[in-house]
Amino acid sequence: MGRIFRWFSRPLLAVQDSEKAHARSLLLLRLFSSNPFSRSLLRFLYKPKRNLNIQCFGMEYNHPFGLAAGMDKRAEALRGWESIGLAFSEIGGVTMLEQTGNPKPRMFRNGRDRALVNRMGFNNPGSEKVAIRLNQVGKQTIPVWANLGKSKVTALSDAKDDYSTSLERLWPYIDLFVVNVSSPNTPGLRELQHGDHLKEILDACILKNEACAKQHNGKTKPLLIKVAPDLTTSELELIIDTAITCKIDGIVATNTTLERPNETDKIYQEQGGCSGSPLKSQSTAMIHHIYSYTNGKLPIVGVGGIMNSDDAWEKITAGATLLQAYAGFVFEGPSLSKSIVNGLHRKLQQSEFDTIADAVGSAHQ
Repeated sequence: MGRIFRWFSRPLLAVQDSEKAHARSLLLLRLFSSNPFSRSLLRFLYKPKRNLNIQCFGMEYNHPFGLAAGMDKRAEALRGWESIGLAFSEIGGVTMLEQTGNPKPRMFRNGRDRALVNRMGFNNPGSEKVAIRLNQVGKQTIPVWANLGKSKVTALSDAKDDYSTSLERLWPYIDLFVVNVSSPNTPGLRELQHGDHLKEILDACILKNEACAKQHNGKTKPLLIKVAPDLTTSELELIIDTAITCKIDGIVATNTTLERPNETDKIYQEQGGCSGSPLKSQSTAMIHHIYSYTNGKLPIVGVGGIMNSDDAWEKITAGATLLQAYAGFVFEGPSLSKSIVNGLHRKLQQSEFDTIADAVGSAHQ
């Protein structure tokens, strides 16, 4: 199925506006996963034949590969992600207030480099409407994460209230929250990665998490922070120190980058974050450093440039316990999860390790 996508679907998508192609693909997945018959067909075509069970953040995953934020901002195709074989999905970014995002066009593709540049700007219906949507679709068969962002009109000084309000609204329906202070497409957002801003946001989210758990007679949900790949080593270590002090459960590495593979290609002259294959090495290097700095004690979710099982294995051995992709689905299609999980199974058989968990961070040995 991957070859069919590369031969026919990918060239067809390439001549369409990137954002419109994204919307059409999401609509098709939502429609195909809306009834038991077509869901069964999707599972037959795309679900991996192997299980690579792994535990992380107090949850059991069939394998380490899931959907990154940005692909399903509105939680439109939740049943679809499980149907094409993913172990978990992340919705959003979701902000407290509804917002349209930045002016269009705001998403661009480079098929030759398998790269995306976007400046979407957290376009989403707001956490109140997303909560209604999640309530309508009901409990999913795989864990659902939520990526939390800051509304554009919210002052940096009030960011803690923006994040914690969204967390409260979504809490009954979400299994894990990711605090996103690293998107390059909301003015000033990356400033929240530093100093007192970050601690205030994390503390507010932790307090709200505890209050929601008490209100619903449940346990607190895991809380992660998503970092930018453009941080200096000292900046990254300060963020890690803050995360550990606040007892954050893990780190997502990384968001999109402001760096470009060259300055001549037209799409690289567009403003926004770059993702896909050009981000792969930068992301993996950051995963490697986080694992080393924390002695492997802080779980890492690796994202950035995962196009095949080789890329996935590289991030696991660098220190990532779980993996996510976005651009990989744009360029490789829905068969990506099957090819990566089956490929990881083969690599595990060829290695000295019995489980994926055993291989995490093995490049440091």
